[in-house]
Amino acid sequence: MKSNEPINGLSVDVEDWFQVGAFEKVIDRNSWPSLTDRVERNCDEVLRLFDDCGVKGTFFTLGWVAERHPRLMRRIAAEGHEIASHGWDHERVFRLGAEGFALDIARARKAIEDASGAAVTGYRAPSFSIDGRTPWAFEVLAEQGYAYSSSVAPVAHDHYGWREAPRFAFHPLAESELVEVPVTTAIFAGRRLAAGGGGFFRVLPYGFSRWAIRQVNREECRPAVFYFHPWEIDPEQPRVADAPIRSRLRHYTNLGSMAGKLRQLIGDFRWGRMDAVAAREATRAMALAA
Repeated sequence: MKSNEPINGLSVDVEDWFQVGAFEKVIDRNSWPSLTDRVERNCDEVLRLFDDCGVKGTFFTLGWVAERHPRLMRRIAAEGHEIASHGWDHERVFRLGAEGFALDIARARKAIEDASGAAVTGYRAPSFSIDGRTPWAFEVLAEQGYAYSSSVAPVAHDHYGWREAPRFAFHPLAESELVEVPVTTAIFAGRRLAAGGGGFFRVLPYGFSRWAIRQVNREECRPAVFYFHPWEIDPEQPRVADAPIRSRLRHYTNLGSMAGKLRQLIGDFRWGRMDAVAAREATRAMALAA
């Protein structure tokens, strides 16, 4: 780690094992209240890991989770981490439409703020579902006073992606200060590669993530944006046997080694909250546009 390297954004998408996009076709939302709840237990583990490593991060939280776990929300805020929104119940933005999206993020924000006692200024779309189909979502976020979004994955992927989007922070609306801070990608042989965390971090060798973040920090002098989920450090979570094989492989591979890899990643680079990263990137984006 070099002291002059950028401070990267460390983020946690707070959702339980049964709320992930990979299982949305086999687990009905109406069944969620009856399923084994492990999100608070897993977030407690994440908070202990962050405390051990001396870092602060951002917890993009579902309103559905915040409403049921106010103690956890208060603990996250009390320990100096940022509380941000991940929408109400992980419904993808393009399925909501503009009016439905406005209602969704307003409901989630109220639940998160009521539970945590902290103001919410950041948003991340479930499954990075702000893309070429949903540019109107930025207008809705700006109307509701959000300072930043981290909702774009500027790659092509079978579940998400907006390949034509900028790789680094940009102002999506000319008349607004709202800044979008995309999840990290790296360049290899002229191609963009997803390198911001999640399943890629678990499945691929650690050296890939280290190379990608070093490329972004040292060659491009920009902060990386990394994310993971609390269930990714929980090898004892229930198994969804009727999910497609690809979904099961993505979801369950290397759960037992995830915490150790996270400790290594946190030790190798500089990390901080997304709101601070977004503020610095917003200033840079405005300077470049001037």
